[in-house]
Amino acid sequence: MKAFLLACIAAGIVAILAVGILDRVQQPVEQAFATSAVRL
Repeated sequence: MKAFLLACIAAGIVAILAVGILDRVQQPVEQAFATSAVRL
């Protein structure tokens, strides 16, 4: 049971770190699709 709880906590920490990293890496939609042919 202890190993299962530690695995759940580790998965939560990895998920939180992934959200933080992806939030910095990904561009906002206004920048990603900003071309002369697209208007948002």
